[in-house]
Amino acid sequence: MNLFETIIGKVFGNNANASNPVPPQSPATPAAAATSAGFTPATSTPSAINVQDVISKMAAQKGEKLNWQTSIVDLMKVLDMDSSFESRKQLAQELKYSGDTKDSAAMNTW
Repeated sequence: MNLFETIIGKVFGNNANASNPVPPQSPATPAAAATSAGFTPATSTPSAINVQDVISKMAAQKGEKLNWQTSIVDLMKVLDMDSSFESRKQLAQELKYSGDTKDSAAMNTW
């Protein structure tokens, strides 16, 4: 798992990438046949999540002032992730950072 997927998983929970399994239907197969076979097509959409609220609550539990909105180091600390230079460099590469990856301060706030 890459670091960005880890961030998504920590914010949205372990089911962030899971979807309701719906069996594939061929164009010739009516939806009624799928229902009678014991499959129920998904009809609801996932509920909205306020990411800022979720992360703010996590940050409040840390007991220190973390500026996670503008600092990737602080965001990674809030999410209990390794915030080392190497981890931040890996995340920058995953997110196609075009700046100097040797400039730790610049990478922290882009």
